[in-house]
Amino acid sequence: MPKINGNEIKPGNVLEHDNGLWVAVKVGHVKPGKGGAFAQVEMKNLRDGRKLNERFRSEDKVERVRLEQKDQQFLFEADDMLTFMDSETFEQIELPADLLGDRRPFLQDGMTVTIEYYGDEALNVSLPQKVTCKVVETEPVVKGQTAANSYKPAVLDNGVRIMVPPFIAQDEDIIVHTETFEYSERA
Repeated sequence: MPKINGNEIKPGNVLEHDNGLWVAVKVGHVKPGKGGAFAQVEMKNLRDGRKLNERFRSEDKVERVRLEQKDQQFLFEADDMLTFMDSETFEQIELPADLLGDRRPFLQDGMTVTIEYYGDEALNVSLPQKVTCKVVETEPVVKGQTAANSYKPAVLDNGVRIMVPPFIAQDEDIIVHTETFEYSERA
């Protein structure tokens, strides 16, 4: 595995540190008046979700881990376990539903997701950046309400509440960002 210097860590890098696999969430470079510069790295453990703040000097060496990514299709959920199928080998794997966290409602039947593996261990599930959802409940469209930054609350068909522009009506399909839970555009 390649070793990188402490000042080369970027958000999204997966590192082997303290006998665990950690993903760098935030990286800040600090140059104090006295002493050498360092990178302040906020990391999240990929196996148990613990968070850690660590300082790395430029001369510190860190193991950078490359995860294998496979596209797999979501089949069904049973007993808080999600079943996915490899589209090439047709092998099925089960992963805990809490691996997706609050993005779980955006997982739809038949959706293709990217699962990251470290050896044979599945560590992360990435949803598509944008998904199409139907608005099931929102305030009616008011004519003449064209203020630039006015948004109204809406409930989607998966139960998630988001803010939408005033021209979006009930039973309309919209595209939503799965990372930020924000309205993107009409479908």
